[in-house]
Amino acid sequence: MGLRDLQQDIVATVRQWQKVENASLVSTSETIAKTDNRAIRLIMEIIQRDSQMHYRIQQWIADSLQHAEVSLSPDDLNQVWDIIEKHIEIEKKMAESAKKALKALKGAQMGVQEYFLTYLMEDERKHETLLTNLEKFKKGMYP
Repeated sequence: MGLRDLQQDIVATVRQWQKVENASLVSTSETIAKTDNRAIRLIMEIIQRDSQMHYRIQQWIADSLQHAEVSLSPDDLNQVWDIIEKHIEIEKKMAESAKKALKALKGAQMGVQEYFLTYLMEDERKHETLLTNLEKFKKGMYP
């Protein structure tokens, strides 16, 4: 398979994936409309926002393969790296706050609060990973 075929295959896959993300939006909207439970509604809203962002990222990937080459150079990152490093520390502090709150809840029988605090901790860690993985580009480890 040549590079052009591979790019077209990825674009096709991403387009199919976008249809699934749209189905997720419909499904979460239906759930929200059908319940007054605040916890369930919040979970569906989280999933909706994630699906919207996934769709945007998928669109970006398709556009980058069809229209314009994209680059991320060490120079690009060096221009803002000090700010990114500060933000990595912020993400770590937020994850630590969630971890501390979770520890305080141990045995308190607050399952729903523990559920959401766990989600927040994992999400903050995900943000930290997104940022720290940029260092591979900064070091020129990705083409």
